[in-house]
Amino acid sequence: MSKRDYYEVLGVERGADQKDIKKAYRRLAQKFHPDRNPDDDTAAAKFREVSEAYEVLTDSEKRAAYDQFGHAGVDGQAGGFGAGGFGGAGAGAGGFSDIFGDVFGDIFGGGGGRRNPHAPARGSDLRYNLELDLESAVTGTSVDIRVPRHVECERCDGHGAEPGSSKETCPTCNGHGQVRMQQGFFAVQQTCPTCHGSGQHIKVPCHKCHGEGRVRETRTLSVKIPAGVDTGDRIRLNGEGEAGINGGPPGDLYVQVHIKPHHIFQRDGRNLQCEVPINFIDAALGGELEVPTLDGRVKLKIPPETQTGKLFRLRGKGVKPVRGGPPGDLLCRVVVETPVNLKEDQKELLRQLQESLGEGNSHSPRKTSFFDGVKKFFEDMKP
Repeated sequence: MSKRDYYEVLGVERGADQKDIKKAYRRLAQKFHPDRNPDDDTAAAKFREVSEAYEVLTDSEKRAAYDQFGHAGVDGQAGGFGAGGFGGAGAGAGGFSDIFGDVFGDIFGGGGGRRNPHAPARGSDLRYNLELDLESAVTGTSVDIRVPRHVECERCDGHGAEPGSSKETCPTCNGHGQVRMQQGFFAVQQTCPTCHGSGQHIKVPCHKCHGEGRVRETRTLSVKIPAGVDTGDRIRLNGEGEAGINGGPPGDLYVQVHIKPHHIFQRDGRNLQCEVPINFIDAALGGELEVPTLDGRVKLKIPPETQTGKLFRLRGKGVKPVRGGPPGDLLCRVVVETPVNLKEDQKELLRQLQESLGEGNSHSPRKTSFFDGVKKFFEDMKP
């Protein structure tokens, strides 16, 4: 019986790319898989058909021959999907197992076996959380940190074998780092349990690192903190992460900055904010007082009739950003403080002041405006 066109079998155009072909095969393979259709011979035949089409169309040489000569150009090259079935000559290499592992390797772990287990691998990056006070973050500083990490074992130079001995090819996986488990036609690749994917077996492990090639140590590093850093900024120290594997380069260390809360200032980007309490006499009559900045004290002039919440801006008294630009400002918010612990004669003076102010609205415009609004609100609610 003549075979159907491979593109027709997968339902793709002749110019389809590998992504579309793989997507079509994944959908059809799941639909006609024998495990899902145990008593359906037709489904098994269709599964063999789409698997054969997939193998040919994902091989550039086979696909080129098929496009030029049709089935005649690839007869005998389809990986044993003919009379031999799944267990034919092609099942071991280039056949169904490799196709299935290529498409579903992300599910069953078969795809990772293609990486060379002996190739150098870069070490992992590390993160260190560093807490700084506001003053140090604004002006810049240097701090010493202690970082636990894996470093290359000096005794075995990172090879894992005791000096004088060497690594041997793993007898379980023959150096591939992967083993294949076969159950009928179904094959799954897994990491070798003996060498854990390295492909090599250490007969006499290094007694210092126990065959790992790396040892854990705590190292003290000096970190230069640039002026202007803020919470969320990271400082990268190249090569100060975990040691690499098989001679690979080390990873990096990222120092993550966190600024501690300050008892006076709150930071908002390049600006600083603070609350300045003043007594109601200075608020009413005006005055001058000293306010703190990170550079020292400065005088702040309070105009008469200052209300609580009034914001004063001291330009250039904020933070110079770490990425450049002019420094920010210091924003001082005035809070009028009510006097406490008054003596009787002081209370009497306040009563006299209250009487002298009277009930007019000229001295307390905000109070009058508020209660006028309250009165109107309740009047509007009346039926």
